[in-house]
Amino acid sequence: MGFLEWHERPELGAEAAVQGGGPTLVAAFEGWNDAGDAATTAVEHLWETWQAVTLASIDPEEFYDFTASRPTARTGGGSGRTIDWPANELGWATPPGTNGVVLLRGVEPQLRWRTFCDEVLGAASDVCCEQILTVGALLADVPHTRPTPVFGTSDDVGLRERMAFERSEYQGPTGIVGVLGVESTSRGIPAAALWAAVPSYAPSAPSPKAAGALVRRITSLLGTVVDTSSLDAATISYEHQLGQLVAEDDATLGYVQLLERQHDAADRGTAGAVPDSDEWLDEVERFLRDQ
Repeated sequence: MGFLEWHERPELGAEAAVQGGGPTLVAAFEGWNDAGDAATTAVEHLWETWQAVTLASIDPEEFYDFTASRPTARTGGGSGRTIDWPANELGWATPPGTNGVVLLRGVEPQLRWRTFCDEVLGAASDVCCEQILTVGALLADVPHTRPTPVFGTSDDVGLRERMAFERSEYQGPTGIVGVLGVESTSRGIPAAALWAAVPSYAPSAPSPKAAGALVRRITSLLGTVVDTSSLDAATISYEHQLGQLVAEDDATLGYVQLLERQHDAADRGTAGAVPDSDEWLDEVERFLRDQ
């Protein structure tokens, strides 16, 4: 018996058949690989802006230790109390310029990861997904006053060339995004991972700035666009509040100024450029090991 409940099946349409391509699955999970809530915020923004329709959900019963990922109770507006369980939902959207996008918003499970990946990849196959893009965020030595670095990796040669990604040589502990990527590749579905860097001195602050950087990179890779004005407005507030907090502590202020000088020295003459890919690959690997 499977744990995936279908609510609706997408209509892939004639365009996909003519172009010979399938949808892309874009997945993000709360938890281990979601510094500053940036990855899940990015996918949630795409879901809401593209008005994604829920395709399927995964029964949480077999995949969570509910003493670690506790369900929450809320009032039901006069109809009693309701329990919200850790959710993993797949949604369908058809942004312009694409063959459709399947969005997965979820919570990293604690149990039965291989079975969990079976359910996700089974759904991806059912809707003819041609590639999978997992999205994550890490804590790194970056200043909040500069553009958010975004870095991608893939084991698939075709995706690396098309997306200008690197191949990761990382060995060590991994999260569900790493397992999902490997399982996808083993089944013949090319997979890639996209990472955004969040300031390490603000580990608990949600980062709309990193989320916005991920959204822009995702849509660029998909060949489409999306309105990011709400994330941009939230970024102004985020930078202002962090600036105030940093200014109150001389040690943190000095550290941020050092990061700014390092960033500017690396990017001098190429304002806004992404730092050297090897450096960010090292940051990703260091973050995973530290976690």
